[in-house]
Amino acid sequence: MASQKLNVLVYTGTGSTLGSVRHCIYTLRRLLGPNYAVTPLTESALLKEPWAPTCALLVFPGGADLGYCRVLNGEGNRSIAQYVRRGGAYLGFCAGGYYGCKRCEFEVGDKEGLEVVGSRELGFFPGTCRGGAFRGFRYHSEDGARAAGVEVVKGAFAEGEELPDGFRCYYNGGGVFVDADKLADSSSKVEVLATYTEEIAVEAGETKAAMVYCKVGEGAVILTGPHPEFDAVNLSPQADVPGYDDVIEVLKAYEGARTSFLKACLNKLGLEVSQEASLVPSLSKIHLSALKPSNVSETLCSFDEIITKEDGEEYIKGDNDLFHLEKPDSRWSMASLSQALLSEFDSPKKKTGRTSPDPTADYSHVPKRIVSHENAWPDPKETPYFNHSVFYSALQEFRGKETDAETWGDVFMYGEVVTSTNTLLEKNHNLLSTLPTGFTLAATTQVAGRGRGANVWVAPPGSLIMSTVINHPAHLATSRPIVFLQYLAAIAIVEAVKSYDDGYADLPIRIKWPNDVYVRDPRKPSTEVAYVKVAGILANCAYSAGNYQVVLGIGINTNNARPTTSLDALLPFLDDQNSGNYKKPQPFRIERLMARILTRLESLYHIFCRDGFSRELERTYYQHWLHGNQVVTLDTAGADGAKARVVGITRDWGMLMAEEVDEGGINGALRPTGKRWALQSDENSFDFWRGLVKRKI
Repeated sequence: MASQKLNVLVYTGTGSTLGSVRHCIYTLRRLLGPNYAVTPLTESALLKEPWAPTCALLVFPGGADLGYCRVLNGEGNRSIAQYVRRGGAYLGFCAGGYYGCKRCEFEVGDKEGLEVVGSRELGFFPGTCRGGAFRGFRYHSEDGARAAGVEVVKGAFAEGEELPDGFRCYYNGGGVFVDADKLADSSSKVEVLATYTEEIAVEAGETKAAMVYCKVGEGAVILTGPHPEFDAVNLSPQADVPGYDDVIEVLKAYEGARTSFLKACLNKLGLEVSQEASLVPSLSKIHLSALKPSNVSETLCSFDEIITKEDGEEYIKGDNDLFHLEKPDSRWSMASLSQALLSEFDSPKKKTGRTSPDPTADYSHVPKRIVSHENAWPDPKETPYFNHSVFYSALQEFRGKETDAETWGDVFMYGEVVTSTNTLLEKNHNLLSTLPTGFTLAATTQVAGRGRGANVWVAPPGSLIMSTVINHPAHLATSRPIVFLQYLAAIAIVEAVKSYDDGYADLPIRIKWPNDVYVRDPRKPSTEVAYVKVAGILANCAYSAGNYQVVLGIGINTNNARPTTSLDALLPFLDDQNSGNYKKPQPFRIERLMARILTRLESLYHIFCRDGFSRELERTYYQHWLHGNQVVTLDTAGADGAKARVVGITRDWGMLMAEEVDEGGINGALRPTGKRWALQSDENSFDFWRGLVKRKI
C-alpha cells in the first residue's frame, strides 16, 4: 500500500520554545484531528529520518530563528525546501515566519543585543520580514505581549470560506512582511492574508502585511508575524506584567474569529480541517521509557510472547486494544500503520483509519502507537506537557525519604492524549500479565476517562492522570484484602501533597470514603469551611498466575481549576497561615507530584503486605479523613431515614462503620441506640449518602 500523508510535524529542536510548541500542538490537534497525526519533530529526526514522504504539513513554531539557522542551515534547509517544492506545505509562526523569508531584520540598532540581521536560506517569501512590529519584546518574557488587531484579506481565500472581517490574536515579537503587496508577480506568487490594523514600529511599505501565503514550486507556504495558533485558554495570568490579564480577556472574546481564520489558512494549504474545532484532540503516541533506559529493552523482551508481526511491523493484539510498536527507523513510515488502520485485525467492525473526537466512540480498534526510548529519556519538546527528566529526578529524590521505595515508576509509559490509562492496562489482559508491580502509565488528557459505574469523561490538561499496576499475591488476599489498596492510595495522595516540598504541610486536604480526596473550597470566604473534590481513585482487578492484578488509577486536579478546583488554587491558604518570612510555595509540577505519590504508595504497600491494615495505618487514615463523627441520614431500604454517626471503617473488608443515633439524649442531644451498620457504596449516586448498601453488625 502506498504511503499516505497523515503526519503534521511540529519542529521541536533548537530555537523552538516549549510554550510555542505546546500551543501549536494543542491547536492543530483540535483543528486537524482526527484526519492527521500531529507529532513533534526533533532536529535529529528532521536531519536523519525519512519524514518528508508522509508529511502533510511541516510547522515551525515561535522561538528564535537563529537557533533554527544554527542547526539546519545547509542539509536541513535543503531537505525542507525540497519537500515544499515537491508539493509539501510549510507553516511558520513568528520565528518560523522570519525563518521562511529571504531576509530577517529584527530590532535593528537595538542597544541591548536583540539585533538580528541576515539572509535566510529557505527564502519562501522573496523579501524581508522586519520586526518587531511592536516595541517591548524581551526573550523569555511576556512584557511585549499584546492582543494585536489584524484585518483579513478575504479575497485571498476560496469563495465560501467563513471568515471574519478581522480579529485580535496573541503577539510577542513577530514581524511584518515588507512590501508583500508588490511581490504578487514574483515566482513565489505572494498573497497577503491579513494586515495589522494598528500603527507599527518599523517601515513596512504601503501594506502592513501580518500574514502571507507563498506558492513555492508545487507546494505552499504560510508565514505569520503574530500567533493565530495561541489559544487564550492556555495562557496563564502574569501578575508581574501590567495589563496581561486584560490581554487574555480580549483574546477570549475573539476566539471564534481566530479559529475560523486559522481553519481557512489550513484549508488554503490543502489540509482537511475538522468541521468543528473539537474539544477532544486526536490520540497521541505513547512513550515507553525507564529510569535506566536499558530497562526498556528488558520490558520489550517480556512482550515477546504476545507480539505478532504484520508486514515487518510489530503489534500487540490486546483483548480490547491494538498496540503498534514503532521502531526508531520506521517512526515516520505511515504505510504499515495505514494498512493496520484499514485491516480487520480479527474484528467484524470496519475501521475508518481515523481517531474519532467523540468521547463516546469506540477507540478499541484504533492502533495505539508505542515508541520505545532505549537510549535516553524523551526530549521535553517531544513530550511538551511532561518532562521525563523532572519525573525521574524527583523519583530518585523522594526515594531517599522512604524506607521501602525502590522500584515503582522505574518503567514508565506516557501519552499526551490517550483513551483511559486504566482501560489501556486493565482491559488488555495479555499485556497486563507481563507488567511488573509499579509499572505506571500516565497521560495529560484522557478522552474516555473512567469513573464509578459507567461514567466516561474527557480529562483536561492540568490533571495528574496515572494508573499503576500492583500484582497482589493471592495468598495474601484473605488477610490483606485488595479493597484496602484504594485506602492506601488515598493516604499516599494526601501525604504526597503535604510532603511535596517545604511549606506544603498545612494544605487543607482530606480523604473522603471510599475513593475520593477533597480539599477546602478556595472559592468560599475564610469564615465558611466547605470541602470540594480534587482527586479520585479507581481500582480494577484481574487474576493471573497467582496474583490479583490491580490497576490503580489516580486522577488529581493539579493545575486545572475546573470542574471543581485544583491543588494550585489552595496555595493562597498557606499565605494566610504563614508569615512573610517563609519560602513561598510554587505551583505543583505534575511530574514531581506523581513521583512523590509513587514513592509514598510503594512504601505504604510494603507496610500493608507485612502488617496488614494495622493500627498504625488505621490511625494514619483517620488522621486525614473527612468523616470523624459526621452524622448522616441513611436513605436506604429498611433504614427509614435513620440517623447515624460515622465512626470508622471495618478492619475486615473496609466498609464504612456507623452507629445509629437518635435525639433521646439530654436536651435533645444525639445518643447511640446500640445499633451499628456496615455500609458500602453502590457507586452510582451523585449524592454519596444516597443508595448506601448496609448490613447490621
